[in-house]
Amino acid sequence: MSTFTTRGPYQGVLQILQFNRRMYLIATAGILAAALAWPSLPTPGRIALLSGVVPGMFWVASSLLVSHYIYDRFPLYDFRWIVRLLTRVPRRWINIHSGWDETSGLLETVLPAEGNQVVDIFDPRTMTEISIRQAQLVNQKSVPAILGRYDRLPFDADVFDTAFAIFTAHELRRHEQRVDLFREIVRILIPGGELVLMEHARDWKNFLAFGPGFLHFFSQKEWRNAASEAGFMVRTELAMTPFVHVYVLRKNL
Repeated sequence: MSTFTTRGPYQGVLQILQFNRRMYLIATAGILAAALAWPSLPTPGRIALLSGVVPGMFWVASSLLVSHYIYDRFPLYDFRWIVRLLTRVPRRWINIHSGWDETSGLLETVLPAEGNQVVDIFDPRTMTEISIRQAQLVNQKSVPAILGRYDRLPFDADVFDTAFAIFTAHELRRHEQRVDLFREIVRILIPGGELVLMEHARDWKNFLAFGPGFLHFFSQKEWRNAASEAGFMVRTELAMTPFVHVYVLRKNL
């Protein structure tokens, strides 16, 4: 079993700062520049400055506070809730990540480890977000992974009972890429097999929390549509915090 089975009290928020440090440095520099310029500006200039600086300050603070709540305070990574969601305890399961894995070791603590697989689908040609490249520099992987492609997973058909994609699929930025990944997962699952998909939503709650960064996420409707096109049906859908949704998708029989 992996030794990486616990999280530090501020691990989540520190990772957000680490992976998005360029954005936070730019925001901080902008706030400092605005403070220096403030005394010399006329009233119209101060109003214009406030219209940009106040939202920026709010989103810097809110994104860190919400991230700390989601990843550090809420028991999101206590995966015993996953066992209760599944139709059955899987005999063989697969965890799919995109270069950054902090969940496989945790899954092993609550699910049988025999016959499980971990696959890394990171592809720098399709996953071009700065944050994931920062994560790649740290490259934290709790369990050795097989390298694969999102549209060609290196497994035979009808092999796994359950698949997991935890904060992974949104790194595929085009709808057809996400559908291709889901189709591959459908192929390797047994009839009636399930995919547990966890993602933030592109909605007003995440907008309040992360500002323009919420565009990095996709809507609940988009996830349902991609799943349906690939051959999944949504068996269960629930909110884990107001900002994160979990979908249990079942392969059609």
